[in-house]
Amino acid sequence: MRPGTPSRPAVDEESASVAQASGEAASPRAGPAGGHDFRPGPTASNRLVRSFSVAGSGFRQAWRTQPNLRLEAFIGIIAISLAAWLRAPAAPIALACTVVLAFELLNSAVEALVDLASPDYHPLAGAAKDLSAAAVLTAAVGAVVVGLVVLGPPLLDEVRSLLGRG
Repeated sequence: MRPGTPSRPAVDEESASVAQASGEAASPRAGPAGGHDFRPGPTASNRLVRSFSVAGSGFRQAWRTQPNLRLEAFIGIIAISLAAWLRAPAAPIALACTVVLAFELLNSAVEALVDLASPDYHPLAGAAKDLSAAAVLTAAVGAVVVGLVVLGPPLLDEVRSLLGRG
């Protein structure tokens, strides 16, 4: 076990019988109302499927409600298509687009939490929203720089060849 990692209590017959006598279950896993239960936990594959399902639900909600996410995805598709057409490396473009989309999702989450926690205006609530929006802007500017560095030279070569100057 790594240092600092909490150990899970072992359940032996004695602690199980003591817990039963006191009306508690003796499993180290929390159950309803703070008690414990012996039900087997979900398998790793079930947890993975559940995680993807929850993430997909969140993405669908963001897609329906966040126009900036749709716009940034559309721009990303154009950038990746341009990279394919120019035979430029698509990986840096795809990574930059993914970072922008991830920051947009985080921005949406921060805005939802701030609206929940502070329905009335508060300067700190406004600052939290502004800062998360600034993070998206920073990622977008970085993506533009990556796009210019990766796509700029082959795009200029293509334009020159189309104009007969290459």
